[in-house]
Amino acid sequence: MIFVIVDEITFRFAGLSDISAIREIERKSFSIPYSLGFLKRLLSTPQHFTIVAIYKEKIIGYVICRLESVGKGHIISLAVDPEFRGRGIGTKLMTRAIEILKAKRCTYIYLEVRKSNYVAINLYKKLGFKIAGHIPLYYSDGEDAYIMVLNFRLSIPFDFSNFF
Repeated sequence: MIFVIVDEITFRFAGLSDISAIREIERKSFSIPYSLGFLKRLLSTPQHFTIVAIYKEKIIGYVICRLESVGKGHIISLAVDPEFRGRGIGTKLMTRAIEILKAKRCTYIYLEVRKSNYVAINLYKKLGFKIAGHIPLYYSDGEDAYIMVLNFRLSIPFDFSNFF
């Protein structure tokens, strides 16, 4: 039996008051979680925004985004509390982030993902992201990352040479 709760979930922008809940999900989700200081910076600078998913007044997931320059959006982190995974919450968070970045006139959005994170890679592919390259030894434990890109200007090929 699959338990679906997506219709009972609300979404809103996060603030600094949400940092404890975000940090707890970060800690449960990643072997090398972001530091408290880094999360505070992400939640308090104007070029960043975070969307949280809430179920019964509890934050159960988040997506952190950055507007890096005109036309360039970056998904920094996506995580859903392990207890609530597999219910479409990550897809809903990503869909909202994409909509906002597109409304802010991003022509493409990129993200980094561990090469071994097949669940995330498949989610991003389902949302239209394509693997554009990889970064050797990207993570502090030595694992490589894929760079995945969602290009809204589909008639123009993505130029990876000027990516960074």
